[in-house]
Amino acid sequence: MTPGRLEIYTDRELAGQRLGAALRARPLGPHVVVLGLPRGGVPLAYEVAHTLQAPLDVLPVRKLGLPGEPERAFGAVAPGGVVVVDPGLRLRWRGREQDFKDIERRELAELARREQLYRRGLPPLALQGKTAVLVDDGLATGATMLAAVRSARQAGASRIVCAAPVGSREAAALLRGEADDVVLLQVPDDFLSVGQWYERFDQVPDEQVQRLLSRAASGGKPPSPRPPGTS
Repeated sequence: MTPGRLEIYTDRELAGQRLGAALRARPLGPHVVVLGLPRGGVPLAYEVAHTLQAPLDVLPVRKLGLPGEPERAFGAVAPGGVVVVDPGLRLRWRGREQDFKDIERRELAELARREQLYRRGLPPLALQGKTAVLVDDGLATGATMLAAVRSARQAGASRIVCAAPVGSREAAALLRGEADDVVLLQVPDDFLSVGQWYERFDQVPDEQVQRLLSRAASGGKPPSPRPPGTS
């Protein structure tokens, strides 16, 4: 693929609509639950859930940052005590095992806090025997999505579909080893970051995640507000 032939998405809303249309054409089965990976994946998951007429929930996943280098991930954690780590990075940091354990414990606690925050005390949707469609705004390494796959499997999902509008070949290969299906609308040869494939890639605040979950639960989908000065 060449960048000139690929789509740069205007925003997450449009990317979610594109993703929803692609998923609607696939045989997902009658019992589908859409799970957004907070925070960036939730606006897309909202659009997908609306298109599929399926319930929406979140599956919080937290990146594990290296000691002293929090932006450089060595793995991810997900509900159910799921921990995914890059063994190569851990080996290079031999002797710092307690630091890694402290980071994992801290991020698992933050994960639990965010679950409560987003759902406002409500329990997660039941996944037993259902098709779980896991949605993110893009897949770089695939580590966080892999943690989500293992968490959904642990929760009893009978089929797991990973879905994103864009991702790397590395992520696609990693996830195909564990998910039942991987839906990536675009897999660019020159993938550098998720944000490069969006015109607008602002941070998604917690309040927006809560608002979208509440709106989906009520069954309504009024037009999403656009930032000032856009059409």
